[in-house]
This record gives sequence, C-alpha cells and structure tokens, in this order.
Amino acid sequence: MQIVTSLILAAFVGYAGAWYFGVVEGNFALLLFLATVVTGIYWLAERFYFLPNRQRVASLLESNAIQRREDLDKMGIKQVDGDVAEGKARLLQQPWWLDWTAGLFPVIVAVFLLRSFLFEPFKIPSGSMIPTLLVGDLILVNKFHYGVRLPVLNTKITEGNKPQAGDVMVFRYPPKPSLDYIKRVVGVPGDEVAYINKRLTINGKAIATVQIPEFFDEDVMRYFPQFEEQVGGAKHRLLNDDARRGGVSESEVMDFPNRQNCRYSAEGVVCKVPEGHYFMMGDNRDNSLDSRYWGFVPDKNIVGKAFFVWMNFGNLKRIGAFN
Repeated sequence: MQIVTSLILAAFVGYAGAWYFGVVEGNFALLLFLATVVTGIYWLAERFYFLPNRQRVASLLESNAIQRREDLDKMGIKQVDGDVAEGKARLLQQPWWLDWTAGLFPVIVAVFLLRSFLFEPFKIPSGSMIPTLLVGDLILVNKFHYGVRLPVLNTKITEGNKPQAGDVMVFRYPPKPSLDYIKRVVGVPGDEVAYINKRLTINGKAIATVQIPEFFDEDVMRYFPQFEEQVGGAKHRLLNDDARRGGVSESEVMDFPNRQNCRYSAEGVVCKVPEGHYFMMGDNRDNSLDSRYWGFVPDKNIVGKAFFVWMNFGNLKRIGAFN
C-alpha cells in the first residue's frame, strides 16, 4: 500500500505542478472531488480494516506480555525487560501513508462541501469591475442563491432564485468554460439590451445615470468619469473612459451562439436576450470584455452570486458587502 499511495500522491502533485506551470488546463473542482473520493476510500479502509487490525495485534501483544509476566512471576522472576505500553503505542500509530490520506479526509471533505454547496472564494484578477471590485479583492460567492448544483458537472438540483438585473454574478466564461468570469447582470431572458453612445437602455427605457466625483485608478494613475446607475433594485457605480469610443466593430466580436440576436454599429450594440441566457457587462464599461463581445451566458454556466469582499491585503477598508 505504501507504493500505491506514493504513486497516487505523486500523481496529485504532478497534476498540480503541471497546472501551475501551464502544461495542462487545471480543474480545481475536479481535483478536489477526486481528492475527496480517494481520501474517503482510505478513511473507510482505516476505520473498518487497518485500525481494527492494528488494535487486534496490539491487544495480542498486551495479552502475551501479561501471560509472560504471570509465567515469570511463578518462576520468582520479578524484573521484566521491555515496555509493553510503548510497543502497543507504536503498533497503534497510523503509518505515514494513512496519515496523508485518511488523516486528511475530514478536512478535505469539509472544504469540498463548503466550496461546492455554500460559499466559494475568488480573487479579482482584472479591473473590469472597477469601481465596484478592485484588482486583488478576495470575494465570497454564494453557491446556493441561484440553486444548488452538483460539483464538476454543474447540474442544477434545486431551483433557487432567478438571476436579477443588477446582480454581480460569477460564471463560467462561455468561450472557455474552464475560466471563471465575474460581471454584472444587465439583461435577463426576454430583455432587449442596448448600449448606444455609452448609455444603457433596457426594453426601450433609458437607465438614468448621475455623475459623481471622478474615480482615481491607482494602477494607471488616472482619473475617470464616474457615474451612479440603478439596474434592478440596487444602485451601483460605473466608470467611463472618455478616450475610448462607445461602439463595437464586427471585427472585435466573436462568433457566439444566438449572435443573430445582436446588431452592431459605430454607436454601440443592441441585443435581444434569448431564453435561459443572460447579458453581462462590467462596471468599468470601456475596459471590460463582456457580453458585447462574446455573447450571452447560459444558465448552465452560472457559478453563484458575488456578495462580499472578505480581504484585500493592500486595502483593509475594502472588506465588506457590495452591490
């Protein structure tokens, strides 16, 4: 078992290393699931086979030692060599290959259940959601708000709430589902979303924006026009870059499913959101690769609702809930 366990652990380490260096495309959910299954098998084996065997051998050692003492006592020998308690402790001790498998199972299964069905942590890698979320924000995502999904398969097993316009949502990037993206829901099924000349319109109704003090982006050392907007029930802030045009050229747009639902022009884009899909946009409107360029997010790609910044090591004031 030592050799088999060594090979299994080496396979996990090799996969993680290849993922880290970009040799393979990693899947953390799958890796965690496999680790849970493997350590669970070892835990069951330890609980019902290996541990009872060690206990049986330790009991045999103890009973033999007692019998030996009794025999020697009859012969008048009182001094007995050997520490039975120490030998019994050694026999009961978990070998390293069980310590690194069965011993880790409770921790791994707790992480697996928490991450798969309750809350998952994410790190914001880009500035597409500035000013709501900054690069380096560590956020929590509610995994059950939109319905509980099976890990790895992402199949929904409970209904949950429907995504609403204005929600900040994490989803699997449609052109490459192994990547997680975060954007704001702007259009839900049946909506007609228009973004023309940097103004958002939903179902023919222009979304009112109020200009507020400029936002200073420390990463690029620039001020940007900042606005307050209300999509859905909550207000949020957004940025516009005066140096960027508002339109989307056909050459910038990917060939995505239901592309015929969108019309592009020098002024912007108009899209009709199909059933079971959502139109997503970043709050940093002129610096966001979103549904304007790669299309709609299908319901099956939803990961969860982002709701809380739990840490930003460069700015502790960032900790808290957000809209």
